[in-house]
Amino acid sequence: MGQRQSFDLIVIGLGSAGLTAAKLASRDLGLKVAAIERDRVGGDCLWTGCVPSKTLAHSARVAHLIATAADHGVRVPQPMGAVDPAAVWRHIHSVRAEFALTDDNPDTLAAHGVEVIRGEATIIGGRDVVVETDTGPRPISGRFILVCTGSRPAIPPIIGLADVDYLTTETIFDLDAPPPSIVIVGGGPVATELAQGLARIGTEVTVIGRSPRLLPREEPELSERLLAALRADGVQVHLSQTVTEVAPASGLGPRGARVITSDLEVSAAAVLLATGRTPNMETLGLDRFGIQATAAGVTVDARSRTLVPSIYAVGDVAAGRGRFTHTAAHDAALAIRDMFFPGRGRALATSPWCTYTDPELAHVGLTAAAAREIHPGRRVQVHRHEFAHNDRARTEGRTEGAIILVTVRGRLMGAHCLGPTAGDLIHELSMAITLGLKITDLSRFVHLYPTYSTGIAQVAAEASIARYRRLRPLARLSRWLG
Repeated sequence: MGQRQSFDLIVIGLGSAGLTAAKLASRDLGLKVAAIERDRVGGDCLWTGCVPSKTLAHSARVAHLIATAADHGVRVPQPMGAVDPAAVWRHIHSVRAEFALTDDNPDTLAAHGVEVIRGEATIIGGRDVVVETDTGPRPISGRFILVCTGSRPAIPPIIGLADVDYLTTETIFDLDAPPPSIVIVGGGPVATELAQGLARIGTEVTVIGRSPRLLPREEPELSERLLAALRADGVQVHLSQTVTEVAPASGLGPRGARVITSDLEVSAAAVLLATGRTPNMETLGLDRFGIQATAAGVTVDARSRTLVPSIYAVGDVAAGRGRFTHTAAHDAALAIRDMFFPGRGRALATSPWCTYTDPELAHVGLTAAAAREIHPGRRVQVHRHEFAHNDRARTEGRTEGAIILVTVRGRLMGAHCLGPTAGDLIHELSMAITLGLKITDLSRFVHLYPTYSTGIAQVAAEASIARYRRLRPLARLSRWLG
């Protein structure tokens, strides 16, 4: 080993969390930072998650808009409206490459003062790391170590799976073109987004989910509406099904597979597993310090610290945190604050998320059922605004969605949006929950007309008006007092 080099911060993993932490510490705080990455800079978000999947979703939305243009009084000649799936995939590759050459470029990090080290990191002390590089082991030390090694697709123990060249999110976007037909195993956000996107660009899609509901963590009514939207796009969805066996299928190409459950058998040119995520932590060496790690990830406290105070963990590798790009980046920034500044960088207990289908389905806080379970005997109310009564939605012909707000004794505890801009609408509601606002507080703010967010103002105004109705006798009395 060479001479040990010292840093203020060692970042292990350069996905969303690691990039945020490295840039903040080096560029903005002037700290000496080493960042270790064994694979591609940018992590899951850039290469296999958010960037390619949302690029697919946009291309699929354009294709759908062209296909339904006549509904809006616009005639599109069919040759102009033809979808080229291989061209969509080339577009996805070009978008990823653009990110890799700009924001997520190692040279950009170096320009900010970050020393990027390629290799596999092992933690050998509370402040010490050894990196296995192409030129041999390199020891480094730091005042703090931030673990943000992310996660990878979980592979379920299905009979025959080893005999099939199956796909995951780590491999499908590296293909030259999407398969002509596919079976997606899973019923969560990844499965749902990919199913609709692929179906809209011409892939024959079947989804097999184990849960009785698609997106089981969502407000049931809205997930049922989204299920109907997927089926309208031609996606075949089979729920309450457990895959028992997978086998090669002849005549369907090199990835052809038969997927078998107790109730059905489906064959397609490919099978894709969207069955959850597994944290990347096996090679870190954390067990030698007694740092607890389970299938859910590395155990951390509210400040993202492990059992060893100088070692932090954020993002997908940390247990009990949302596995989203935005929460990973947010928690990384808070961890840096906690390390180097007075005060505490506590991660938020409530964070929004969104499934980027069309319409989008966004969520923050409690569902109605969860609110009733957690707060029994307290006044739990469900407030709703249907986009069928929203002027912007009506002008655009997008009335299939709704806003559902859950309150406990008037205080906002949960918000759920199904609509074209649900991912944007949820921010206001997330802030309201974080600040402990009541639903009536939302009626104090003026919302632009006509927008989908007008629906938030309307549902809040209705809650306020309901309170005014209880005060009608006082209003009548004022005639005599005035």
